[in-house]
Amino acid sequence: MTTTFAQFRQRANVAIKDIRLQKALDTATDNFIRARNRALAELPNADSLRDHFKAIRSATLGQLAHHLETFERNAVSAGAQVHWAGDGTEACEIVVEIARRHGVKLATKGKSMATEEIHLNEALAEAGVEAVETDLGDFLVQLAGETPSHIIAPAIHKTREQVAALLSREAGRPLSADDLSALTAEARRILRERFLTAGMGISGGNIAVAETGSVVLVTNEGNGRFVTSVPPVHVAIIGIEKVAPTWDEAAVWLSLLARSTAGQPLSIYTSILTGPARADDPDGPEEVHVVLLDNGRSQLVGTKYEEVLQCIRCGACLNVCPVYREAGGHAYGSPYCGPIGAVLTPLLFGLEDYEALPHASSLCGACKDVCPARIDLPRMLLELRTDEVTEGVLPWRERKTEEGAAFVLRHQKLMRFVSAAVRLAQRPFVRDDVLNLPGPLNPTPGRQLPGLAKHSFREMWKAGELEDKG
Repeated sequence: MTTTFAQFRQRANVAIKDIRLQKALDTATDNFIRARNRALAELPNADSLRDHFKAIRSATLGQLAHHLETFERNAVSAGAQVHWAGDGTEACEIVVEIARRHGVKLATKGKSMATEEIHLNEALAEAGVEAVETDLGDFLVQLAGETPSHIIAPAIHKTREQVAALLSREAGRPLSADDLSALTAEARRILRERFLTAGMGISGGNIAVAETGSVVLVTNEGNGRFVTSVPPVHVAIIGIEKVAPTWDEAAVWLSLLARSTAGQPLSIYTSILTGPARADDPDGPEEVHVVLLDNGRSQLVGTKYEEVLQCIRCGACLNVCPVYREAGGHAYGSPYCGPIGAVLTPLLFGLEDYEALPHASSLCGACKDVCPARIDLPRMLLELRTDEVTEGVLPWRERKTEEGAAFVLRHQKLMRFVSAAVRLAQRPFVRDDVLNLPGPLNPTPGRQLPGLAKHSFREMWKAGELEDKG
C-alpha cells in the first residue's frame, strides 16, 4: 500500500465527512485522554518516572544486540525455540513452516501490531491456514474485511450499530445494538469454538525480558491467555526493540504502559510466558516459538531516528493528535497510524511510498507531551520532511513551488515586490477578507483562505501602527 499526498487527502476527506466516524473518534479519544490524565495524576512522581523510563529505553537500545542475545539464551534454556526474522517475508515463512509441520488448519491470534505489519493473516491464508482474530476489536475489523484504525482500539471507528450488524451476520440471527451484554456474549460464543479447535496460537509480545527469556503480554480480555495456553503450539512475534534487560526495567515499563493506554494502574491480564508447559502444569503449549522481528528496525539504531524505537505502542499520541482525531486511522494507509505512524511507517516501509505521512501533523507537540518515553516525534517529522527534499521524494510541482518560495523569502526586496503583486492580483477574488480562488488555483481544496493583508507586518511596525495605545 502507499500513501501519496492525493491519497491521504482523499481518505481524510471521506473520514471528515463521515458523521458517525467523527462521533466515534471524538467519544473514544476523549475517554482515553481523561483516563490517562487521571491515572498519571494518581502516580507519585509520574514525570520523574517517565524521565527514568526514557533513560532505560535509550540505554537498552544502545546495547540492543547484547540484550537480544541474552534473551535468546535464556528463552532457549526455558525450552522455547527462538527464530530471527530479517524482514516480514521471512517472519511469515517461519510461522507458515511451523504450521505446516504440525498440520495446522486453524490458528487463533491475539492482538498484535507486528503481525499486522507483516501481513501474516494473508500469508497463512495462502498456505491454507485460517487465522481468526480473538481480540474483540480485531475480530470485528476482520469480520468487516478492514484493517485496524487504532493501535490499541482496532475498531474505534465502529459504532455499536455497525458492531451489531457484523455480529448478526456472523451469528445468522438479528442482534440488538442496545444490548451490549448480548453482543459480547455472542462474540464470546463464536470465539470459544475457535479456541478449543485451533492447532496453533499466535500472539505478539509487549515485552521480551532478557533476564529470564520471558514474553510479557498485556491485554484487557481473556483471549490472550486462551491463545497462549489452549493450542498445542504457541508462536509469539515480537519486534526486536521490545526487549527489557531485567524485570526491574520491565516493571517501570508496565507501570507506564497501562496508564498511558487506558488509564489503568495495570491491565486486567498481564501474562508472563516462559517456555512451554512443564510436566506438572495444568495447561499450556507443548511448543513455544519466539520470532524476533527486525524488518528495518536495526537500520535505525545509531541514527537520528533511533528514538522512535523507544515506542511501547500505548496509543496515547493518537488520542491527542488533531490530525488523527479528524482523519482517523485508515487515512494513513498503514498498520501504524497517528503521529507514531507518521514517523515509523516511512522509516520501515519507505519514505517514497508514504510521502504524505510526515506532513500529516500540525507539529503542535501534543504527541511528545503525552508519550511515556517522551519521544520527540515533532523533531523526527521535520527530519523526514527534510529527507524528502534532499532525496527528491516530493512531487516536482510541490518541490519547485517550495524552492521558489524559499528563494523569494531569502531576498527582502523581491519579497516586497511579490507581496505587492499578489495583493493586486487577488483583488477580484477577495470577498469579506476571504480568498475565493477557482478550483485549479486553490492550493487547499475544500478550505477558504484569508486574503493577503493590505499592509505587511513590517510596514505596520515601521508606520507605528502596532504600538501599544493603552
